[in-house]
Amino acid sequence: MLKYTLRATTAAALLSAVPVFAADPPRVVSAQPVVAASSSFRAKQVLGTKILIAGNTAIGTVEDLVFDDAGNLEYLIVSTDTNKLVSVPWDAAKWDLEKKVGTLNLTVDQYKTIPTFTATTYPSFYTPVYRTQTYKFYGLTPRELRRIERRIP
Repeated sequence: MLKYTLRATTAAALLSAVPVFAADPPRVVSAQPVVAASSSFRAKQVLGTKILIAGNTAIGTVEDLVFDDAGNLEYLIVSTDTNKLVSVPWDAAKWDLEKKVGTLNLTVDQYKTIPTFTATTYPSFYTPVYRTQTYKFYGLTPRELRRIERRIP
């Protein structure tokens, strides 16, 4: 019994020599909602968005999105009032998602010459000529496409 008493006394003495740290102070949690970064979008926020050009002229709404092989968003497909489709590079649009509006830096005269297509005559989005011409129309240079090769082991 003496053996156990000495052990308990020694343990108590060692524990009393260890400094006691105060617990972390309580953290205040903000009741304000978290706001997503301005460069973060969800597809359902973009689909159906009204597209405007100079003079707040509405040209149509975002009908579809086109991704490249690597999963990067490449084009918006805008449906016009005349049932034509227009491919717009993602980088050409400036967004105000609260108002559900995207704006293109085009004049009305430029818009009249914009290349269009129909749902039955989709273009080959990734041919070098099409990409270069489309991006050039909006005053942009296409970024380099990254190809993902998938090999079967």
